[in-house]
Parts: sequence; C-alpha cells; structure tokens
Amino acid sequence: MRNTFISLSFILLSPSVYALVPPEYKEPPSDFSAEIEAGFQLNTGNTQSSSFNGRTKLVYDGDDARHEGTLKAYFASDSERTTAEKYDLQLQSNYKMDGGYLFGRGDFTWDQFGSYTRITTISSGYGFDAIDNRKTKMSLEIGPGYRYNLPIDTVAIPNPEAEKDLILRTAAKFEHKLQEYTSINADLTAEAGEKNKTITLDLHYKNTLFQDWAFKIGTNVKYTEVVPAGSEQTDTVTTFNLLYTFQ
Repeated sequence: MRNTFISLSFILLSPSVYALVPPEYKEPPSDFSAEIEAGFQLNTGNTQSSSFNGRTKLVYDGDDARHEGTLKAYFASDSERTTAEKYDLQLQSNYKMDGGYLFGRGDFTWDQFGSYTRITTISSGYGFDAIDNRKTKMSLEIGPGYRYNLPIDTVAIPNPEAEKDLILRTAAKFEHKLQEYTSINADLTAEAGEKNKTITLDLHYKNTLFQDWAFKIGTNVKYTEVVPAGSEQTDTVTTFNLLYTFQ
C-alpha cells in the first residue's frame, strides 16, 4: 500500500514538474565568456628541446560596453638553455554608441629574447562594424596612441635608451564561419610613428571537436621597420593548441 501511494504521488507530480522546468529549458545566455588554450611540444633523440604556449581570454559583453582581456605566454628551451620566453597582455574596453564604439586599449609585451624586450602601447579611438551577419563579422578601428620600446642589449650598445613615440593605430578584425564547426579569424594591426612602424597579423583556424573543445592552429607575424643591429625585422610564432571555451 505504501509503495502504491508513492508511485501515484510521482505520477501526479510529474506534470507539475514538467510545467515548471520544460525538457527544452536552457540556461539564459551569459554576458561573460572565456577561452583557455595550451600547446606543448617535446623533442628527444638527436634533438633535445621543448616548447610551451598558452593563452587565456576573458570577455564581458554588456549592454553598454564590452571589456576584453587576453594573456599569452610562449616558452622554449633546448638541452642547454632557454631559447624563448615571451608574455603578451592585451586589454581593451569598447563603449557602445549608435553606429560604432569608442575604445581604450593597452598592449604590453615582455620578450626576453626579442629585438625589443619591453613594449608598451596605449591607444584610444573609434571603431565600427563594417560587416555583421550570421557567418561573417569585420570591425575597423583607428585612433592615436603612445608607444614605449626598450631595445635588447647588444655588444655595441650595452645599455640602450628606450624609444618613445606618438603613433597612429589602425586595426581590422575579421571573423568568418566556414562551416558549423570551423571558423577562421584574422586581426591586422598597423602602428605608424615618427621613429618606427609595425604591422602585426594574427591569423588562426579553429575546428570544434566536441561540445566546448576545439583544435586551433594559429600564426602571429609581426614586422618592425627599425630594429637593433643583429635583429630580424620579422618575428613569427606558429602554435597548435587545444582550446576550451566556457560561458
């Protein structure tokens, strides 16, 4: 009798439960999203080397403003010494308005083995969405800024002076969805100053494996017009990472 009463109670309560929480219920979309990715390579045998790169991106997209922060880290070494160590921090806030947005941005680089070991760029300006549809998005930005570059120590100049420059920054950010599970992103940035000019292309391809996991191939190419003696004008970093997205 007791078991029968319990069974009847479940049957009577079931419609009420489904009415309160329907099967198709989904959590409302969040204004916050994040991406975490990492890649590691280890070589043994004739070549003893290892490398690691990681990236974390946080985004808060509200009704009036969008805030975004990205931290990147690159590290490489062989059996004798560290051959690469670099950290990039990018912060940007977009304040939305009719037809576009006003932005403030900061770019900070610490590169132990780069032609410039410290790079700081502060900029602001105006941006707008040139293309915005279901498959393709492209935004354009322009504005003035200030750049601080500290060259690497060389034999000829053991204690170099920092390079300080007013710049004009222009940027194009492109995103295209190739298929349901694949997409391509390209960010092109140019900084023109009286003392130096740079062009940076950040290109990556992403393929979703399952749910929130994806495989990502990325290439970052930076050209600097004026570099210390003995340094290359072009720096290239290619990564193969596993990416996790949550929101």
